[in-house]
Amino acid sequence: MARTTDAPPHAPSPPADALTVAANAAQGEGKREYVQRMFSDIAPRYDLLNHVLSLNIDKRWRQRALRALGWTDRPTGTFLDLCAGTLDVGAMLVKQQGFKGFVAGADFAVPMLQYGTGKAPRAVLAPVGADALQLPFAPASLDGAIVAFGIRNVADLDAGLREVRRVLRPGARFVILEFSTPRFALVRAAYLAYFHHVLPFVGRLVSGHASAYTYLPMSVANFPTEETLAERMRAAGFSTVTWERLTLGIAAIHTGTV
Repeated sequence: MARTTDAPPHAPSPPADALTVAANAAQGEGKREYVQRMFSDIAPRYDLLNHVLSLNIDKRWRQRALRALGWTDRPTGTFLDLCAGTLDVGAMLVKQQGFKGFVAGADFAVPMLQYGTGKAPRAVLAPVGADALQLPFAPASLDGAIVAFGIRNVADLDAGLREVRRVLRPGARFVILEFSTPRFALVRAAYLAYFHHVLPFVGRLVSGHASAYTYLPMSVANFPTEETLAERMRAAGFSTVTWERLTLGIAAIHTGTV
């Protein structure tokens, strides 16, 4: 009888064509299609890999990003968890003490949303299959928005920022939690070694996907610096844009107000 497992027992090197596709997607060529297919493929192991590969630091980063959202000013409001994946951020928000509002978790990789169902009741957290470039919300209809580790995967960053700006009410905040590259030489060297060698190997081993965790460090390398992202948020119409580095510059939080 043939033996079946959830993941391959070893992580073979990805084929050259898979690496090429990942590299091209990280630079914008065929990005939308690649990202949608890739996240749909790795959905079953996404939560596990997130926490393992970040040593669970990602949970603290998300909590800090939620504090930056300022939801306590509008505790009964409607909020957007953009590029929501498996709804981790949305579920974390609705479980905050004093939160009495509603969260829409939007993502175009529907299998990711499906694996997130059950983290919170649909009455307070609803999955929405939607592209970040064409959100199914009326102008000025939401009280805040947050995106965690997803904005760099949007095919057109500037259009995505403008679309978020469109759906937010005056005074609402938009918070971006995203990976960045450390500035200190020793930290950067260790980080890049982990990001470009350990992470892809473990990612392939656990997820079984040939290129997803090779795309990840490439997409971070091609993402704007903190200063440039802040400038592009301002160009999209956000004001009072601020940002802070987390954990020696491994990640950063950007906040802008409509």
